[in-house]
Amino acid sequence: MFAIVEIAGLQYKVEQNQKLFVNRLKGDKGAKVSFDKVLLTVNGAVTVGAPAVSGITVDVEILDHVQADKVIVFKKKRRKGYTKKNGHRQQLTQILVTGITGFDGAKKEAKKAAPKKAAKAEVTETSESAE
Repeated sequence: MFAIVEIAGLQYKVEQNQKLFVNRLKGDKGAKVSFDKVLLTVNGAVTVGAPAVSGITVDVEILDHVQADKVIVFKKKRRKGYTKKNGHRQQLTQILVTGITGFDGAKKEAKKAAPKKAAKAEVTETSESAE
């Protein structure tokens, strides 16, 4: 079972009990955060959102706020005596996915939507047979 969720503007494939680094999130160490912008879920069957799957949330716990390795930005123009050295360290948050919840509600909504599609198919078949 996994889900593709949008966290801080980027999309991540997450599974339960997975640790990952994301862009810096607001919240203290040990805080619980949930994300409801789930774009796709796979739990036996694939559910694709348009744009997000309703009723599904991804619950995470903030483990730590860290800095990534230093990125060196070096600019140079040959034969001109121009060099510029700069760099930065990206601010990251380490999170632990504690759970993906709401699958029961999504299954009920999918079952409710399925009869409507079947009814539309029956209407088109009866109109074709009348002609």
